[in-house]
Amino acid sequence: MNSHINLGPAAAIAALIGGGSAVAADFSPLLTLDQQTVESQSGWSFSAAPYFWMAGLSGETSQFGLPTVEMDADFNDILGNLDFAFMAAGEARNGRFSVIGDIIYTKLGADGDTPDGILATSVDVNSETFSGLLGAGYAVIDTPQGHLDVVGGIRVWSVDTTIRFNGGILGGIERSDGATWFDGIVGLRGKYSLTREVYLTGWGVVGGGGADIDWDVALGIGYEFNDRVSAIADYRALGVDYRDDGFLFDAVQQGPILGLA
Repeated sequence: MNSHINLGPAAAIAALIGGGSAVAADFSPLLTLDQQTVESQSGWSFSAAPYFWMAGLSGETSQFGLPTVEMDADFNDILGNLDFAFMAAGEARNGRFSVIGDIIYTKLGADGDTPDGILATSVDVNSETFSGLLGAGYAVIDTPQGHLDVVGGIRVWSVDTTIRFNGGILGGIERSDGATWFDGIVGLRGKYSLTREVYLTGWGVVGGGGADIDWDVALGIGYEFNDRVSAIADYRALGVDYRDDGFLFDAVQQGPILGLA
């Protein structure tokens, strides 16, 4: 484990993987990346883009019946344990109406030695996280300079963490702990062109359901090189507080998003 996290051996690994698996997550489509757009004869326009969020994580978590531990991992800590990640966002728009979607999948793995090696010589931890969003919006302001949408939707989270003990008394034992929940969200999403090339984009939502609270805010600036290519720099913060039957994930994730669409 990275020394920056300052957790106990097995609990530390579970905390970083179980919590950190949600870091590179969540819906940048709502940040209006100005992807290449395809317009149909029906009046609908469609766009899609992959993205990557360089976020750190802070908060607290509890899994496997272990005591609650503090999380404090920067982006480099998370990246060092990342096995695979896929994130993609999309939008369909027709006049003032829009449909937005987002899919995030991350897989992380880590291992660490245990003290004395009596119960186990080492511990392997793997975590898979899926987050999916489907929402709709309506532009309460719609001008040639930009738009402001009222949005609402449903987001599903699924987290599964597996811990395996190697050597010692517990050698060969494997256990899993996880949770799946749904949150309803509402908020605003918008874009405003400062010049022909430069634009501002932002997003703010809040909700809950399975989680006690689920919130997300972002603000960025973009530059359109031409009708097909634009670059964007954002800063985003996401917070969620989910707890049920000993499973706890109360965290804030934040960091920059850099994109070329």
